[in-house]
Amino acid sequence: MDVADRIRKELGTAPVVLFMKGTPDFPQCGFSAQTAGALRKLGARFHAVNIFDDAEMREALKQFSNWPTFPQLFIKGELVGGCDIAMEMYRNGELRSLLESAGAISATQATA
Repeated sequence: MDVADRIRKELGTAPVVLFMKGTPDFPQCGFSAQTAGALRKLGARFHAVNIFDDAEMREALKQFSNWPTFPQLFIKGELVGGCDIAMEMYRNGELRSLLESAGAISATQATA
């Protein structure tokens, strides 16, 4: 399986995928921590990929997504963006709506 297929496989594991430095429990950069934290505060179900575990994927993902930095948040296989975009969407309520439409949070969580 080539690296692009591995990326697509990760994107297929859940409606919300976060490629990040470290893990949600042990993030290895502040931007990854903020993005994972926003998803957790919203009660989102998401799949996290530690980009430090696979250097080939880490480099290929920059080309795949046309986004040079991490974290990278994908919803339904589409790149949403990095930390700044995710946090702005969190603050203005767009992230909650997008997560609800993706089935990553329930309607009761979305209105709570």
